[in-house]
Amino acid sequence: MDTATPQARMRLDVVSDAICPWCFIGKRNMETALAMLAGEGIAFDVHWNPFQLNPDMPIGGVDRKTYRTQKFGSWEKSQQLDARVTEAARAAGLEFHLDRLTRTPNTLKAHRLIARAGHEGRQDAVKEAILQSYFLNGGDIGADEILLDCAAQAGMDRATTAAFLATDEGLAEIQAQEHAARSAGVSGVPSFFLEGHALFSGAMPPEQMAQAFRHAHKVLNERQTRAAE
Repeated sequence: MDTATPQARMRLDVVSDAICPWCFIGKRNMETALAMLAGEGIAFDVHWNPFQLNPDMPIGGVDRKTYRTQKFGSWEKSQQLDARVTEAARAAGLEFHLDRLTRTPNTLKAHRLIARAGHEGRQDAVKEAILQSYFLNGGDIGADEILLDCAAQAGMDRATTAAFLATDEGLAEIQAQEHAARSAGVSGVPSFFLEGHALFSGAMPPEQMAQAFRHAHKVLNERQTRAAE
């Protein structure tokens, strides 16, 4: 296929939570899909948006085994679900180690850090570091030190980030963005929006994602062209 002339970038918003395994799988599948489209001259500006799967989670998080035993009825059931998602992750090139997890965290601080990173042009790097910390290393991403490690890994200044996390700065922004997502009908993540238009939810295979992005890009380009005439 000949490389097409690059077109103007559209905004691709991804609504996700930092403790959602399908969001990490979806991120990998999306990256593969975007690489496919790059050869066609189609590219997007990706923005990560907050969503809390457990909005009532205590700020300090809870013991994971206790929490998931109560949620799923037994620890055995929880382990079965972990095994299934680990296998799905492996198909996306990810090696989950859910057995290393001991806490189910509150993700508000993680979302605040991801938003802050966006102002520094490091949002994707911080998002990736947080996901890796949790799913690959069993990190408690509700804890400041773990989040600071993620920020530093992405090139953010540790001291400045520590001062930021010690405040409520950015909290109202996160709450407003999550409210907007829920008002737009988001109930599951990851959910994808192109130029504000809802596309789909879920960690679809890369080929299907690429086709969905390609089609939406074509439709929106045609609308913009007609509007400009």
